[in-house]
Amino acid sequence: MPRRTPLSRLALLLFIAAVLCAGAGAAQTLTVLHTFTGGADGSNPYAGVTMDAAGHLYGTAEKGGAGFGTVFELKRAGAGWTFSPLYKFVGGEDGAGPDGRVAFGPNGTLYGVTAHGGNPSNCNGDGCGTVYNLRPPARACTNALCPWAETVVHAFGTQNPQDGIIPTGDVAFDAAGNLYGVTNNGGVQFDGTLYQLTPSDGAWTETVLHDFSGGHDGIYPGFNIVFDRSGNLYGTAGGGQWSGGVVYEFTPSESGWMESIVYAFVPFSDGSSPVGIIMDSAGNLYGGTATGGQFGSGTLYQLSPSNGNWTFSVLEQIPEGLGCGVSGPMVMDSSGTLYGTTSCGIGGLIFQLSPSNGSWAYTELYHFTGGADGLGPNGGLVLDANGNLYGTTSNGGGGNCFQGCGVVWQFTP
Repeated sequence: MPRRTPLSRLALLLFIAAVLCAGAGAAQTLTVLHTFTGGADGSNPYAGVTMDAAGHLYGTAEKGGAGFGTVFELKRAGAGWTFSPLYKFVGGEDGAGPDGRVAFGPNGTLYGVTAHGGNPSNCNGDGCGTVYNLRPPARACTNALCPWAETVVHAFGTQNPQDGIIPTGDVAFDAAGNLYGVTNNGGVQFDGTLYQLTPSDGAWTETVLHDFSGGHDGIYPGFNIVFDRSGNLYGTAGGGQWSGGVVYEFTPSESGWMESIVYAFVPFSDGSSPVGIIMDSAGNLYGGTATGGQFGSGTLYQLSPSNGNWTFSVLEQIPEGLGCGVSGPMVMDSSGTLYGTTSCGIGGLIFQLSPSNGSWAYTELYHFTGGADGLGPNGGLVLDANGNLYGTTSNGGGGNCFQGCGVVWQFTP
C-alpha cells in the first residue's frame, strides 16, 4: 500500500472535520435561554417574544415580579444571553397581567397590553386593562436591574365598558403611527372590540372601530392583527356564522372602517377556533385552529386573495392523538416554510410545514418533555437571520410555581 504523504493526511483530516461540522450544523437543538423562578424575573410567559434589529429578545411574563407580571429583555452577550426584568407591574393603575407580545412603536419604545389593572374603580376593583408604553432610562444604566419607565397609554372601561375590557394579544401599528388592538370582552354586546389609539401632542385618543356582536362577525377576538400593503387590517375571532370562528378584514374608507368576513370556519372540516394569522409577501394569509378538523386536533390553513375574493385551503390536519391544535401565530422563513407550536402531547411540540411539489409536508421537530426544557409552548414564534426559532413555554423549567414557572427557548431546525 502506498504511504500517505503529510499533505494527504492533512486533506483527510480536513475532510473529516468538514463532515463533523456539517453534521453538527444539521443537528436540531433546543436551548433554554432563561428559566423563570417566579420571583423578580416573573413567571408564566404565555405570550411569545419579540426580536429587535440587533437580535435581542423582549417578552412578558403574566405573573411574578411584584406579583402582577413583568416585561423582560434577553440580550445577546458573546456566546450567551443576559436576562433583565425591565418592568414589574404592581397591579394598580399601571396594569396587571401583561397579555400578548410587546411591539416596537415608531419611536423605538415598547408597547403592550395588560388584561387587568388600570382604573381600579372598574371591573370589580381589578381594573379593566391597559395599553402601556415602556421607555428605557434617560441616562445610561450601570447595571442589569435598571427599570424602564412606564406610561399608561389607555385604561379601558374608564367611562363605561363600551370601549372594551380585557385587552388581549399583540398590538400593531400602521404606517401613520396609530396603534391597533382587540379586547376579549366588553363593548355594547360584551363580545369584544377592535380599537384604534391615535397619538396627538403627547396624548392618545381611543376609537372603537368595531363592536363584535357574536353573530356572523365572531366573538372574543384575540391573538394578533396584521396589515397588508394597502392598509387593510386582518384578524381572527371565535364563534361566527358557523360557530367555528372567522377571519375578518377591515378596510379604511372616508366614512370609516368597513368590515367583511374573509372566511367563516366549518368546525368538522376546516377547523375551529382560529388562533392568529400571518401574511406573506404575496398577500396570502396563514394560520391554525386550536380544535376541529378531521381528527379534532385542529388544522393549518391558507387563504389566498383572487379578484376580490379569497380561496381557502386546508394545508394539514393536525394528527390524531395530539388533542389540540396550534397555540399561537406561526412564523414563515424565506423559503416559505411555516413553523408553529402546539401545547398538547406530553409537554407540547414544535412543528414545521414545508411546501413540497405543490403540496405541504408536516414534520414534528421537537417534543417538549415537560421538565427542564419547558411545558406548554404558547404565543407566537420569531426567527433570527440564521433561521433559529425563539419562543416561550408557560410552565415547566423549574422555579417556585406549580408545574414550573416557564422558560424562554431557542431551537435550531
